[in-house]
Amino acid sequence: MKQPGDTEQSTISSDGGPILAHPLRLGAMLLQVLAFSGYGLWMLLGLVLAVGIYSPARGDALVALALGGSLIGIGLIAACLRARAMPTWHGWRIVESPRPTREALIALATFLPMLAVAGLVRGDNAFWATRLAGAALALCSLATLILTARGDIPARAPQMDSRIDAQLPLSRVVSAAYGGGLWLWVCVTGQDGGGLFGGSLPWIVGLLMLGLLRGLVEGMRWQTLLARFPGPRIRLELQPRRYLAAVLAYAVPSVALLLTSFDEGRVLLSAVAAVSCTLGLCGELSLYDGALPTIPASR
Repeated sequence: MKQPGDTEQSTISSDGGPILAHPLRLGAMLLQVLAFSGYGLWMLLGLVLAVGIYSPARGDALVALALGGSLIGIGLIAACLRARAMPTWHGWRIVESPRPTREALIALATFLPMLAVAGLVRGDNAFWATRLAGAALALCSLATLILTARGDIPARAPQMDSRIDAQLPLSRVVSAAYGGGLWLWVCVTGQDGGGLFGGSLPWIVGLLMLGLLRGLVEGMRWQTLLARFPGPRIRLELQPRRYLAAVLAYAVPSVALLLTSFDEGRVLLSAVAAVSCTLGLCGELSLYDGALPTIPASR
């Protein structure tokens, strides 16, 4: 069945012509990026709580949990309001159907360990129950990212081979860790100036490594996709919007992260890095998603 906005999706000609992205497609992708960044934030927060190295202040963890929930909840609210950009939430038409889909149930189940963590964080986060709840939050968030990844691919892309399909969960997890890590960095700099782990350098190096890993994974995905197009692909490979998306997703956050090693403007720089990354991932994934429906059936 055709969904609202299906006719305005991104398209690309088989000879490598430019991809045209409709604002509805970009809006839907932005909501998806915010959602998996929220799960990525929860995954990393649960991980650092599980190993007992997050800030001991109760408010610090609660702010990070609330931020992740807000990023996830924007798409859920849009589906409840039947917004054209996102009429469903993981395939679930909330207003019309009382029964959620399997993917929606998995996504909702992650809120249970989140609530457990919110109730257990206290002055000393080394308490065994807090660490156990953090581990459960990390594992549930990871499972949600993997199990719901394929549900975001539109039905208009029937020609995906096994290589393209197998790369999707890895791409989603790495993208969520990168985007969610930058949003978690906003919380860290806003609360203790980056003093977690004894300084900001481990955070900065870790986020830069995640950005590098994400760039490598997406590069492999694009090469696998481009291999399915016959003939010269120079117009597809050299699209200006791909360069703009790369600048927003990697260059701007990297520069902002390096500048946060100074004492001034850490919170502002971390917010710029997170917002720029979100916009860059939205643009890059919109271009990739727009190319999927036009993959030739055979070479």
